[in-house]
Amino acid sequence: MDVAHIQQQLREFAVARDWPQFHTPKNLVMAMSVEMAELLEHFQWLTPEQAVALKDDPARLDAVGQEMADVMMYMLRLADVLGVDLGDAIARKMVLNAIKYPAP
Repeated sequence: MDVAHIQQQLREFAVARDWPQFHTPKNLVMAMSVEMAELLEHFQWLTPEQAVALKDDPARLDAVGQEMADVMMYMLRLADVLGVDLGDAIARKMVLNAIKYPAP
């Protein structure tokens, strides 16, 4: 996944529709939260086994994938708007997680 390329595509998509005025950090986080809730809805009330079995149902898996894409697009747009290098942020967080949760 080429994050910079996807962010450029998302930026151009937003500009073509005059959406940057609405893509404030607060609005993007709120929109991402809504999309997370829509993703969560696919798993609500499922047993762990049923949740794993979603991968074997192409129609349901496609619907879940679309919600995952919505969440990721908002996250990438937020990072772009705020100037956060997600690759760097993830690398730094992994170091902190390794310290906080050392392997046995």
